[in-house]
Amino acid sequence: MGFRSGDSKGWAAADPLQRTRLEVIDMTSRMLLSLVASAALFATACVSQGKYDEAVRSADAARAELAREKQEMQRRAKFADEGRAEMQKQIDDATAVYDELTKQLERLGQDSQSLLAVNGSLKDALDNSKRRLEELRRAQAAAEARASLYRELALRFKSMIDAGDLAITLRDGRMVLRLSNDVLFDSGRSELKPEGKRALSGIAAVLATIPGRQFQVAGHTDDEPIRVSPYRSNWDLSTARALEVTSFLVAKGIDPHALSAAGYGEYDPIDTNHTSLGKSHNRRTEISLQPNIDDLVAIPDSP
Repeated sequence: MGFRSGDSKGWAAADPLQRTRLEVIDMTSRMLLSLVASAALFATACVSQGKYDEAVRSADAARAELAREKQEMQRRAKFADEGRAEMQKQIDDATAVYDELTKQLERLGQDSQSLLAVNGSLKDALDNSKRRLEELRRAQAAAEARASLYRELALRFKSMIDAGDLAITLRDGRMVLRLSNDVLFDSGRSELKPEGKRALSGIAAVLATIPGRQFQVAGHTDDEPIRVSPYRSNWDLSTARALEVTSFLVAKGIDPHALSAAGYGEYDPIDTNHTSLGKSHNRRTEISLQPNIDDLVAIPDSP
């Protein structure tokens, strides 16, 4: 990337002007010597001793001047060589610095790629956290709405709850109004009793004030087999009872599009069938408030 230092010959080879000047000095020196020799020969024959001495002094002065000029040129050449060597050293040092900076930039480039990757991962984690937070907020809002509705229904059904005709529970994520079949039906029958109709009339009045909800009516029995009944199984009996309650609610003004009916027989107990009390708990009709889409927001798992 730069000049290489060398001796005076190398300098002269690198600088034509300096080389020419040295050659002129050498040639002039040789000419003067030749003239002095000729003058000496000529002087012995043609000129006086004074003129001869003057010519010799002039030749000596010229030769001395030429010697000084040559020394000055050599000094300058040496100085130039030293300057060129120093310049070459600076170039070499600058090249080393450049190479080191290049390596550092390459490493920084790799580091920047790593940082970009880390930054991307952090951004993804932040976005996921924001989504999780939003899901948690929605889940919390839905839970608060369910709790508010639960409290409202509990207040409106307080008299029936206190009388033991109705219970409000949360089951499988749904709000459930549970009525005892002993209140609604005679054993083995699907026709509503008068007290059952009164209870369902009060329930229908409240359900009609809850807009945008789907309700499922589900019939349940204990595990006692059918003996004296027009129905072949507890499944048939529970389904018939669910349909009877559904029809009564429609008659009381509940939109049939908001209703469905299901019979579970003895296959969805909430208590043991080994005791009389447990059997009475399992003989029931449930009206479930089906969750809205907002209520189905899943609480995200922990990362």
